[in-house]
Amino acid sequence: MTKVFRQSLAIALMALLSPALAAQSYRVLLSNDDGIESPLLAALQLELAAMPGVEVVVAAPDVNQSGSSQSTAGGPIVVDKIYRDGSFFGYAVHGKPADAVRFGLVELGKDNAFDLVVSGINLGANVGDVSHLSGTVGAAMEGLYQGVPAIAISQDVEGVDTAASAKFATQLVARYQQHGAPVDVMISINIPRGELKGVLVRPMGDSYLRTIAYDLVEQSDNQSVYERERIIAQSTDTSTDTYAYQQGYITLTPLKFDWTDYELIDELESWDLQLVE
Repeated sequence: MTKVFRQSLAIALMALLSPALAAQSYRVLLSNDDGIESPLLAALQLELAAMPGVEVVVAAPDVNQSGSSQSTAGGPIVVDKIYRDGSFFGYAVHGKPADAVRFGLVELGKDNAFDLVVSGINLGANVGDVSHLSGTVGAAMEGLYQGVPAIAISQDVEGVDTAASAKFATQLVARYQQHGAPVDVMISINIPRGELKGVLVRPMGDSYLRTIAYDLVEQSDNQSVYERERIIAQSTDTSTDTYAYQQGYITLTPLKFDWTDYELIDELESWDLQLVE
């Protein structure tokens, strides 16, 4: 077999295999809650798109929807195509983060299903009980709701290398791509500011972001305007993600939908509550 023949055969085989290889690409739906114009979203999109065998599709809220949890907007869904530097970037969904993910999975994935939902990078941590309020976490949980594995990634509001955060997230995506993702579990990543001490896996715990007062700033006969006063509370529970995050560690927290307190089920049954006639 001559060298030219071998080269021709290799080219022919690649041509035959290329459609199959394309069909086997690992499809990632990327969303967030800060809105499609967030530079942190763009940074993560850039890193994910550079991964071998990964196809990234962006579907994110058209504007900032922080604190939306997994809420949904009513009525028709308006979707805009967004371009950056003359190239198509993604879909801006006029709705909540969960709406963007739902649209992406159901509509954009109807002919070629997605393998993973990635939500972030969020500007601001989502450790502890704040996770229940987070639109970043809510977007990822919508992935689970639709039967697709998901990852959420958040970082502190300043003092963080966003490019490094994005690269860190790709480690988990690569593992999922190669080995498969855990079933019915979403991994929440939180990256603190400053010099990082390491990576810790911790359960969610503590409400580090607290509202302590409402200050009256304006008032009329029928209306009052208040400014919310919030503080960052320092965690003292060394077992929680909040504590580890505040000590300078990247935290990974596996989250599930089931909020049931199984330990209380038997006690609740013993209360013997009855129908009231």
